[in-house]
Amino acid sequence: MTQRFAGKTVLVTGSAGGLGRAYALAFGREGAHLILADINEAGLDESMTLVEGVGGSASTHRLDMADEAQIQAFGAEIVAKHERLDVLINNAGLHAGEIARGFFGLGQAKWQHFFAVNTIGPMLLAEALRPALAKAKGVIINKSSMASYNPATAYGITKASLNVFTHAMAMQFGADEIRCVGIAPGLMQTEAARDGVADDNWERLKGMQSVKRQGTAEDIANLGVFLASDEGSFINNQIILCDGGNQMRGFRI
Repeated sequence: MTQRFAGKTVLVTGSAGGLGRAYALAFGREGAHLILADINEAGLDESMTLVEGVGGSASTHRLDMADEAQIQAFGAEIVAKHERLDVLINNAGLHAGEIARGFFGLGQAKWQHFFAVNTIGPMLLAEALRPALAKAKGVIINKSSMASYNPATAYGITKASLNVFTHAMAMQFGADEIRCVGIAPGLMQTEAARDGVADDNWERLKGMQSVKRQGTAEDIANLGVFLASDEGSFINNQIILCDGGNQMRGFRI
């Protein structure tokens, strides 16, 4: 292990399982202190135990990314406790069920909820954490999706909007030398993704990949570690696809 993040602090939302937990473990192996946030408190405790098992340290915090007041209070708490925040990974989001299939008939309330969690919440959290990110000249990593490149569902539209926010955030936060990038995963072998895609559609999408193996959460987490490291420090204002060379990026269509 290189311990590239020894003495550094990394905050991961949606870290009670899946990709968020993979991020936490990847940075924990590199010596980071993890701030883990999610609405699933039991899952957070499991993630903290796993992070400690690979040599990292962690604290856990319940956070609902649909609640602006919670985001603001959480941001103030973290800035008060941590002078520096080296990495913010905006991983939490809605991705299964109606958001992944719906378009017509959703109604304004549902659209607003989807955008609040997947698009606006990440920006509000980064804004609340800006003082600590600025002290570290840190990096914000937003979780996009291959679906953002062919957005035919509410999910894809919220992620396409997050891409636009990512570019704007890179410019706005750049005044404090804070970088902002996005990662757009393809079809990844995670429990959440597997549960949300029918078997026939799964095989169809997998067959479109140039790399004929299934992507894993670790593939995405390793990319996040690179982008946040000194080796990736000249990469900014970009959305990085990690999809095995998929020829059609319309996830779950």
